[in-house]
Amino acid sequence: MNEHLVGHVSELWRYPVKSMLGERRNQMQITENGTLGDRVWALRETETGRIASAKRFPQLLTFRARYVEEPSLTSPGRVEIQLPNGRNIPTDDPDASKIISCSLGTNVHLANQPLAAEKSAIDRAKVFGDLPVQTMKPDWSLESMPDYFQLKTGTFFEMGAVYLLASGSVDHLRMLQGVPTQVDRRRFRPNVYIDSKLEPDGFVEDSWLGGSLRLGGTVVVEQFRPTLWCVTSTLAQEDLPQDLNVLRATAKHHRGCLGVYGSVTRSGSISVEDTVHFLHTHSDGSTQS
Repeated sequence: MNEHLVGHVSELWRYPVKSMLGERRNQMQITENGTLGDRVWALRETETGRIASAKRFPQLLTFRARYVEEPSLTSPGRVEIQLPNGRNIPTDDPDASKIISCSLGTNVHLANQPLAAEKSAIDRAKVFGDLPVQTMKPDWSLESMPDYFQLKTGTFFEMGAVYLLASGSVDHLRMLQGVPTQVDRRRFRPNVYIDSKLEPDGFVEDSWLGGSLRLGGTVVVEQFRPTLWCVTSTLAQEDLPQDLNVLRATAKHHRGCLGVYGSVTRSGSISVEDTVHFLHTHSDGSTQS
């Protein structure tokens, strides 16, 4: 069998509301549309119609969303949002949008029906922290870049259905930085955090490009794309302080990228401690499983 063991699933995360803190799970259902229950809700700016994100509203990372009734393939479940003051608001509360707007300091309304072409609001001057725009996007300038990021068609996702991050990459970036920088996997908001100690040191996901991963016995993810990071990775959340060095290090050592987005080509359930195998690509483009 043309494959090798990468490691195992260390953590599983889903984020019911885009740009808010999410919840850690022991088991998750992975579908072709991504992690079940992930980024199902978002906040839409009333004035612009754009989707609010932590890139423009860092205080969103002081909100937390969780399911109080589990979603399924046939039911959306029920989500509750914890405000920074500790108050819990169900998303189906008629006053939820008004209450969240007051707490956030800008007018928004909760949305769970993505439009065909959603745009995520950004602050062009701050979206890459204190780095020049050209460092992260060589074909952009501060004057020419758009004031939004285009979201994946018909979703509230940034780029892909599921985001995977290897522990080895986080450890490698921390080692390369060489200063007291809090490079922490939570800053990068993975869906699947993989203990990759069996892989060589370095930016582990680079070796996955062009191949596939099998998570557990069923789920297959492929068509990987390096994930370009932004100011979100530097923002304060929970016990982590704001730290611009995180993005500086990512830009200096790996073109601003860490982890990969992937497409789910075989759905199923995965659990913490499930094995992760890399499926090697043949010369004809197929994979051996």
